[in-house]
Amino acid sequence: MARKINSAEKAAIVVRFLMAEGANVPIDSLPENLQAELTQQMGSLRLIDRTTLIQVVEEFANELEQTGLTFPAGIAGALSEMDGEISANAAVQIRKRTGVRASGDPWERLRTLEPEKLLPLIEEESIEVAAVLLFKIDVKKAAQMLGQMPGERARRITYAISLTNSVTPDAVERIGLALTTQLGDEPVRAFTNPPVDRLGAIFNSSRSATRDDLLEGLDSQDQEFATKVRKAIFTFKHIATRIDARDIAAVLRGVDNATLITALAGATVSPLKESADFILSNMSSRIADQIREAVQERGTVSDEGGENAMSDVVANARELAQNGEILLIESVDA
Repeated sequence: MARKINSAEKAAIVVRFLMAEGANVPIDSLPENLQAELTQQMGSLRLIDRTTLIQVVEEFANELEQTGLTFPAGIAGALSEMDGEISANAAVQIRKRTGVRASGDPWERLRTLEPEKLLPLIEEESIEVAAVLLFKIDVKKAAQMLGQMPGERARRITYAISLTNSVTPDAVERIGLALTTQLGDEPVRAFTNPPVDRLGAIFNSSRSATRDDLLEGLDSQDQEFATKVRKAIFTFKHIATRIDARDIAAVLRGVDNATLITALAGATVSPLKESADFILSNMSSRIADQIREAVQERGTVSDEGGENAMSDVVANARELAQNGEILLIESVDA
């Protein structure tokens, strides 16, 4: 005969049964008070006879069969369910009105921000809050932020970091939530990357004549912005000045010989020729001589063919730089 048990005990039995069968039960999604109650119930139960187990499981199965449709719990669950289906701006407005925070670890978002974005967050915060932030983010970003702070404040924060061992996990989470809430007060941006990067990427894929003409026009409109765009541009003529000689071999590994020969054959005028010579000077003498002979045999190439080949070489270099495999040297040249 099945023993009499209450609803909390039934929940504990079902969870224990599912776990024993290898099911992934997302207990951590429950409110913490329910997690604690469930754990206590599982700790208080010792042995459940087979008859009771079958009765509880059958009752649970029957309830599932009677369920036609379930909805996520609360606004937070609804927002999670609707992620990607509603606009980012709508999600921000709902969180503001309801006071529901974004799910997940707030520090994950904070760690992705650059120092220029993090500094304003802690300008009006206490020394202790600033110390926790610097302790939680990447060390390079923390060093940059300290270097941009007034000396006295930076020194006080540095000392406060030595005291962070006494900060509780709850306090760290509250600080993270408070800082991310400030981020939520900002308007949602349509574009995540800055205009300089977007325009630089466009110019990287433009024909040289088009690029030079547009840069000249940009100079007349906003010289400071044009200078920043030039820094974001990387084309074939920059190879000699922005790629380390030791990285040439890595760049060429991703370029087939026919493309390289066409690119070098098209690079006959300065400053393209300087980059062609730079590439050849950083090969072994035997291979460089073979390439030179192949370039002479290739003869004259069309402007379009040469530019397309040079673009392929440059695209490989940019990809390596984006992946962190090589480092492009800063330049203001365009």
